[in-house]
Amino acid sequence: MRTEFEIDYHSRRGRSVAALATTALVAVAGAALVGGALTPAQAAEPTFEPWRDAADDHGITVGFALSPGHLSDPGYRAIAEREFSLVVAENAMKWDATEPTRGSFSFGQADQVAAFATANDADLYGHTLVWHSQLPGWVESLTAPADLRDAMYDHIDAVAGRYAGDVVAWDVVNELWNDDGTRRPSVFQRVLGDGYVADALRRARQADPSAKLCLNDYNTDGVNAKSTAMYDLVVSLKAQGAPIDCVGFQSHLIVGQVPSTYRQNLQRFADLGVDVRITELDIRTTVPASASALAQQARDYRTVVEACLAVARCDGVTVWGIDDGHSWVPGVFSGQGAALPWDAQYQAKPAYTAVAEALGAAVEGSPSPDPTPTTSPSPDPTGEPGTTCSVTWGVNAWNSGYTGSVTIRNTGGTPWTSWTLRATLPGGQSLQQGWSAQWAQSGSVLTATNAAWNGSVPPGGTVQVGYNAGHSGDTSAPSGVTVNGTTCG
Repeated sequence: MRTEFEIDYHSRRGRSVAALATTALVAVAGAALVGGALTPAQAAEPTFEPWRDAADDHGITVGFALSPGHLSDPGYRAIAEREFSLVVAENAMKWDATEPTRGSFSFGQADQVAAFATANDADLYGHTLVWHSQLPGWVESLTAPADLRDAMYDHIDAVAGRYAGDVVAWDVVNELWNDDGTRRPSVFQRVLGDGYVADALRRARQADPSAKLCLNDYNTDGVNAKSTAMYDLVVSLKAQGAPIDCVGFQSHLIVGQVPSTYRQNLQRFADLGVDVRITELDIRTTVPASASALAQQARDYRTVVEACLAVARCDGVTVWGIDDGHSWVPGVFSGQGAALPWDAQYQAKPAYTAVAEALGAAVEGSPSPDPTPTTSPSPDPTGEPGTTCSVTWGVNAWNSGYTGSVTIRNTGGTPWTSWTLRATLPGGQSLQQGWSAQWAQSGSVLTATNAAWNGSVPPGGTVQVGYNAGHSGDTSAPSGVTVNGTTCG
């Protein structure tokens, strides 16, 4: 999580790098074991540093939904251990799994999920305490408000209490809205009324004082009636003093249909003073998936990750599973599937590469830039614009900040083996974070120096970097742009 970045960065990165060679070999072996020969298209996807390490550079986590029964499959397990810094139980912590009979609790699989998180230095995310689905019949049959409230409290006490101090956040209430923004008529809504949400949050705070408490739903990804109902509820809960810390956006999406207001929607919740998270990301398409559909899917995954990076209070992104072979999608949406970044043989798809690139992950085996380059041209002493570089600067602003997207092009005739970008920020702008480069601000001067993996830029080549900044009203792009001391066009 962003607030813990400075504490956990070094230990996590050390673990992932140390395990890199072993897990990469196991992943390939796992693909062979399930009978999937590498096809040319699949083999073409490069291998990047683990997502978890690249995400740590931004102070966020990347998670996945774990079904512990799949851990016996070496391909599944290798990806799970290598890529993710957060783990959520796909089903093992839901009500029917933990309390099938009133007062009789079963935590076998849930404990396996918790143990996996601990063993792999990953955060544990709790899902879910109060939900209308996967609910035992005995809960559905309760009609007396006092009786149902007691059952809800007892369940929260037992489940959240068991993992108190280990879970970073809980989906306390899940899927409480209809798509039109009205309350879903669950047994909790029918018997207890609107107040059950605040009651559940307060009880969860008692059971696990250190966990963040979230509401979670689907089809709330863009600005619409359903997300606005959630927004208004968060405003109301905060006014009541109810403990609401975060909102989860499931993001079970369709290829080519990421809402245009996706980032705007995340930002408006963050502006309320709550954290946000993409909690159940998958992006489905008609199967068998075409090459064009997989390419669009990759662009969609990138859009979602970049939206999170653009919102300072976005804690991270969780994908709902690992591979297409274990996805819930085909069983629910006939003729649909191929929704995850790895295929059924655990081979990376373009979506894997898109996420890695959005996080600024280094390609494994990329050479480090020469610290004393001998072939780079000397800076043009005249500073004539456009002689060896051009820079395109895009600004995507909201009320208190903006995302700067920067494309740097080598327009000269000599390759760069390293580069440094400098520019002057308008008054009132301040650097918050950046990616794909080493960013710094001194006074009004913004500086970006290449990362280890993108210092080499051939003539005509480009490199793309980005950053988030705060502003006090002026959202114009920086001026006085230079690369390696030469003024750029």
